[in-house]
Amino acid sequence: MSTFLLMTITGIGLGALYFLVASGLTLIYGLMGVLNFAHGAFLSIGAFVGLWFATSIMKEATIPNFILAMIVGGLAAGFFALLMEQLLITRLYDRHIDQVLVTVGVALVVGAVLGGWFGNDLRLFPTPLWFLTGINFFGAIIPADRIIYIATAVGLLIGNWALLRFTRIGLIIRAGVENRNMVNALGINVRRAFSTVFFLGGFAAGIGGVLVSVYSSGVSPLIAGTYLIYGFVVVVIGGMGSVTGSFVAAMLIGVIKQFANYYVTGLGDFVIALLLAGVLLVRPQGLFGKRIS
Repeated sequence: MSTFLLMTITGIGLGALYFLVASGLTLIYGLMGVLNFAHGAFLSIGAFVGLWFATSIMKEATIPNFILAMIVGGLAAGFFALLMEQLLITRLYDRHIDQVLVTVGVALVVGAVLGGWFGNDLRLFPTPLWFLTGINFFGAIIPADRIIYIATAVGLLIGNWALLRFTRIGLIIRAGVENRNMVNALGINVRRAFSTVFFLGGFAAGIGGVLVSVYSSGVSPLIAGTYLIYGFVVVVIGGMGSVTGSFVAAMLIGVIKQFANYYVTGLGDFVIALLLAGVLLVRPQGLFGKRIS
């Protein structure tokens, strides 16, 4: 029983990381239809800015300092995403092939710059000692850092849901996605709302980048690639534009991968690939996505 609890909760913790990566993709790609292959660059920027803040400004690895570093990394990634949207994406909203080319170019440039400045070797992210402890949960010793991943993912899920459902900017975003021309005709600035989506997507990715660095035992420009792939898988399985769907899909993928790798090393990726293929065959719009007409 303790092994089952350990594998389940650690799988949920891994799924929480996937959700933190995928939530930004869900907002940017799912709501706005922008093929943003620079999302991994947002993760890297958040991770490196968080590392700089933790080592140069805070210096002492405490839980409040770590949370501040995580927020600063998220803000840095959010503002970078906003800058990219203002300078590049605003001209390409209806040109999907150009979106791919431009965002891939941004990702390559950011990766090269970060690699040139910091190198591609892992740089240890200072974490509070509490992260290295274990929590006894009905006989299962759960790594404490998994609790941080899960709590952050749940907080982000609730924040995104509340923003889209109960705020004016969320109403504009949802209306603009359905009929952008009609909202513009009412005199509402849809572009500003869409810029907010980019900022929120980058912010979520930056926070995810910091936590991924802790999980991966270091910061490197190369760590974003694997998580970006899983981010797209989560968005596809969960359903385009559904934050809740991405959350459920991420938890499902994390738990399945954890159990599969426990019984057969390396089997997790193969099982997830089968799950993705099955969802695309049976329900191409994803678990919580709108039916494709």
